[in-house]
Amino acid sequence: MDIMILAIVFIIYIFALVLVGYYAWKGTESSEDFMIGGKDTHPAIMALSYGATFISTAAIVGFGGVASEYGMSVLWLAFLNIIIGVFIAFVFLGKRTRRMGHSLGSLTFPEFLGKRFNSKFIHYFSGLVIFCAMPLYAAVVLIGAARFLESSLMIDFGISLFILSVIITFYVFFGGIKGVMYTDALQGVIMVCAMVFLLGFVYWLLGGVTHANTALTDMVGLYPDSATATGGTGWTTFPELGSPFWWSLVSSTLIGVGIGVLAQPQLIVRFMTVKSDRELNRSVLVGGLFIAIMPTTAYIVGSLSNVYFFDKLGKIAVDVVGGNVDKVIPTFITMALPEWFVYIFLLSLLAAAMSTISSQLHTQGTAFGVDIYGTLRNKAKQKSDQITVTRLGILIAIILALVLAFSLPGSIVALGTSLFFEICAAAFLPVFLGALYWKGITAKGAIAGIVSGTFVSLFWLLFVFAKTAKGLGLCKAIFGCATLLPAMPWPYIDVMLIAVPVSAIFTLVVSLLTKPPAQEVIDKAFENIGNKGSEVQ
Repeated sequence: MDIMILAIVFIIYIFALVLVGYYAWKGTESSEDFMIGGKDTHPAIMALSYGATFISTAAIVGFGGVASEYGMSVLWLAFLNIIIGVFIAFVFLGKRTRRMGHSLGSLTFPEFLGKRFNSKFIHYFSGLVIFCAMPLYAAVVLIGAARFLESSLMIDFGISLFILSVIITFYVFFGGIKGVMYTDALQGVIMVCAMVFLLGFVYWLLGGVTHANTALTDMVGLYPDSATATGGTGWTTFPELGSPFWWSLVSSTLIGVGIGVLAQPQLIVRFMTVKSDRELNRSVLVGGLFIAIMPTTAYIVGSLSNVYFFDKLGKIAVDVVGGNVDKVIPTFITMALPEWFVYIFLLSLLAAAMSTISSQLHTQGTAFGVDIYGTLRNKAKQKSDQITVTRLGILIAIILALVLAFSLPGSIVALGTSLFFEICAAAFLPVFLGALYWKGITAKGAIAGIVSGTFVSLFWLLFVFAKTAKGLGLCKAIFGCATLLPAMPWPYIDVMLIAVPVSAIFTLVVSLLTKPPAQEVIDKAFENIGNKGSEVQ
């Protein structure tokens, strides 16, 4: 009977995705439709797509697992997600991006930068950075969903990865950005309903908000020794100022993800899919509510899972799952909640994974087809060529993600997400902000900022930042030491705090020392910036 119910639920879900994907495919008639949805996407669909792309299994499974080990201090990330990831992104960056992108005729984020600075190098190099870095992010999102399939339905991890990949690739391959955004909206609704029920049920299960939170606070004596040794003080308190734990939480998680979201290419392109500022204004409320519900629930439930596991098994969460925090949320859901909800939550996780990975695949495909191949070869200018090469890029992207998903170690979901956010921020954030607000930034200055941010971030990750330098082992192999800067706090200072300032300095200094950009380039980029109600066709 359970298998029958599960089969019916999945058939309905997959049928809905196929139906929405078919609708998107029927409405995709041009490369503009395939890349940016024809610039007429409904604001609610855009907001749900933005939120569903932003909040994936990495947030629910990965950071929910991190919260189970380190506590509710991760909730500050949810606050930053709302203020920076939605309000500042939509109001201060989204409107200018939309107007400027429409004026320049941009179909992708790298093309936006390339046309803004009239530079083919910026166009293809940005596409190359995205195409090479994003498979890591896609892989950890796949891992998050596959782990839940493995824990709840006892489906082999490898088979789970394959099933997810085939379904997602299908509707991205044929429907383009419309297929991605329409299915995102459907999946976003499923995700919100599941998470609202989950939060309410968990607090009911543990005796109410006050009783549950107090019980977690009183368990401070069981706080993991590994967390205490690095500066942790409990599940409901902030870590010790200046400790390794504090640096890891503040620089990697809060700053890296909370601010790094502003430079995410798969999110930035969403701003160019609506026709006017009015649609962006309408999107803020929907996007803000979505972000407020999703990560907040995951972080609270992850932390409170310790209360449940200790009551039932006499162990805290990290001990129950054998140290792999990526399994905490799936294990908790499977054990603590009604069986029917396990199926619903499975759908929400699949929705979260599919919405994010579909956007990642679309972004990688366009980076390959439009930004790399199209720029270097000066081909793929016709609709059929452009879409064909982009679809080839989508297939390459999913293969790369699968290879990484099979290769990466446990407890990698949250870290992998942070790393991609930070690499993008280091490479693009200062230049992107400068492109929107400073007419004096030059092509050479932008190139200097993007290249310096990219290579400084890679150097820091490979040879200084402890989590990645030790894990990869390249620093040890070349220099005989785990990290080149072992003294506190350097091994725990996140790449974003180093690479973003370096990129900003290079961008500023080189722009001031080089010839100002051509006036016609500036005029074209800023021609609609002052037109607040513009509906650029």
